[in-house]
Amino acid sequence: MRVSVFRKAHFNAAHRLFRADWTDEKNKEVFGLCSNPNYHGHNYYIEVKVTGEIDPETGYVIDLKILNDILDKEVLEKFDHSNLNEDTEEFKNLNPTGENIVVVIYNIIRAKLDAKYDLKVRLWETERNYFEYPAGIE
Repeated sequence: MRVSVFRKAHFNAAHRLFRADWTDEKNKEVFGLCSNPNYHGHNYYIEVKVTGEIDPETGYVIDLKILNDILDKEVLEKFDHSNLNEDTEEFKNLNPTGENIVVVIYNIIRAKLDAKYDLKVRLWETERNYFEYPAGIE
């Protein structure tokens, strides 16, 4: 039986949406207030969905402590209370849009998670804006 389990987490981070090869005017035109040179911040919320077979010995799909440890060590310690543009290697040369952030988080978790599991990550940037990777209708 395939079952999905979920884990939620949150972190706070600042970022600026901009392209260094564009003028300030072009960045403001495309990214609006999100291109403020002094950055701006969000209280991000993550939802991680892991799908797999129930282990007949444990009754778990995955021990949620394992998933929690991956999130804490690999995502939260890296991104919480950081300036994504300035403090993280992942976004030194990648515009930290919600779309890019959710893909980066997915790739970090995927690298640490057994291949037998399916994985989906959702990232809320605000109450009204969230991103999901991989995309698809369920």
